[in-house]
Amino acid sequence: MEDTIGSNPPSLGFLEKLKSWLSWSWTYVCFVWFGMVLIMVYVVWSPLKLQETLTSASVFLNTLTPKFYVALTGTSSLISGLILIFEWWYFRKYGTSFIEQVSVSHLRPLLGGVESSSSTGLFSSVNGEADSRPSVSDCKVWRNPLNLFRGAEYNRYTWVTGKEPLTYYDMNLSAQDHQTFFTGDTQQLRPEDAVMQKAWRERNPQARIRAAYQAIEMNHECAAAYVLLAEEEATTITEAERLFRKALSFAGKDINLLVYIKRRLAMCARKLGRIKEAVKMMRDLMKEFPLLGMLNIHENLLEALLELQAYADVQAVLAKYDDISLPKSATICYTSALLKARAVSDKFSPEAASRRGLSTAEMNAVEAIHRAVEFNPHVPKYLLEMKSLILPPEHILKRGDSEAVAYAFFHLQHWKRAEGALNLLHCTWEGTFRIIPYPLEKGHLFYPYPGCTETADRELLPSFHEVSVYPKKELPFFILFTAGLCSFTAMLAMLTHQFPELMGVFAKADKRAATSSASESSAQPYDHTRHPSPLSSCFGPFKLCSPSGYHPDA
Repeated sequence: MEDTIGSNPPSLGFLEKLKSWLSWSWTYVCFVWFGMVLIMVYVVWSPLKLQETLTSASVFLNTLTPKFYVALTGTSSLISGLILIFEWWYFRKYGTSFIEQVSVSHLRPLLGGVESSSSTGLFSSVNGEADSRPSVSDCKVWRNPLNLFRGAEYNRYTWVTGKEPLTYYDMNLSAQDHQTFFTGDTQQLRPEDAVMQKAWRERNPQARIRAAYQAIEMNHECAAAYVLLAEEEATTITEAERLFRKALSFAGKDINLLVYIKRRLAMCARKLGRIKEAVKMMRDLMKEFPLLGMLNIHENLLEALLELQAYADVQAVLAKYDDISLPKSATICYTSALLKARAVSDKFSPEAASRRGLSTAEMNAVEAIHRAVEFNPHVPKYLLEMKSLILPPEHILKRGDSEAVAYAFFHLQHWKRAEGALNLLHCTWEGTFRIIPYPLEKGHLFYPYPGCTETADRELLPSFHEVSVYPKKELPFFILFTAGLCSFTAMLAMLTHQFPELMGVFAKADKRAATSSASESSAQPYDHTRHPSPLSSCFGPFKLCSPSGYHPDA
């Protein structure tokens, strides 16, 4: 066994050396092959009468009418335009060029290139070791702590606009969450629990509602069924609150049900204007279940406290949760920036700051904004209303566009309430990108920005929303190339159609010049009569005739 294990590294090293040698020699093999082709063309130039063939082809091209050139350039413009449209659509949807992706995926391995899906991962150190920075954990999808109610809010949006605000991927994640929260131990499922377990998996909302009523018929104290009806059938927040209270009376000692129902009841109170009651319910819930910090109930509490303008209480909550050892969120970072900006924003002036410099408080506010923007660079455009908001999804990706939409949807009003806060944000947020190293190999205050956010956000956000991408991707080379080719051929087609005679004169003049120069170059340097070649004894000297009747050998 030891011999087998010990013999593996040398064999692997030999294979790697062989592969690297083949990759290194491939370039030189191409040059050798190209040289052999040139030598072969030179050898068979005289026997195959390539010069006469070239001359006859030029004569044929000179006889073509301008209509042929219009059709040729128009067809080229059409084809390149179709390629451009497809490339642009593919880039907007998937964020990459189709031609480039095919080239990297299929042609690069054939040419000896290294595949991107190597065993060392996307990021590696100089020594070849895998980088320890997190990539998968940064792209973990979290449940939105302030997600809306489907029946009372999401469905109303669909009724008014005819658009679906939730994606199938997002709803499927919610179904998995509900199965985990409410079904409990699968070994001791009651009949109504089995019905509800199937109900959460139903894709059709009406089928889920019918299954909930079926579970209530089996057991009128089925709390999970009332939760589903409150989430999806209730068309108003008041009706949803009534159903949640009924579900709470039947929840018993199920911790998952208790936490979920009490949290939704607190959110109902917040939406109905009973904010102090909502704050008390959230504080009691956090005290009763202190180990459930992963549910991010403190983010609901922060939003309610900001609505009450209880900024001292907000600062107390931030002091507990804005810790270096705890995971961050856009709510934590931007709320901290809001509090510091609020202290100086009412008297802030960019002109005065440029003359006298920033004070200590202003510097702290600017640094807090830079910190927040580094964590999630998508939020400022929504707060400054440079991008339109949509309903937030039920799940978010931290540092992604989905989190930015969810934060701005609930917190934009708090930034507007603080006088001058948005003005300070507008003047300072773009300065963050001068601090962050580029390319994003290292972060400044956080881990480097993950590269998987765009793909996950496209799954979480509806198709009618334009996903914000950071860093902004440049247009691929093939899109620019096809755009230039399409424009150039379209211009040629238009000029040929408008000025057929002039373009025909240019085309024929170019061909005649090329033909005459080729004839002179082939006649001058070599004399077959003085230096006969072995092939000349078989074929003899030949004469070329140009379209103008000029014989080089005459």
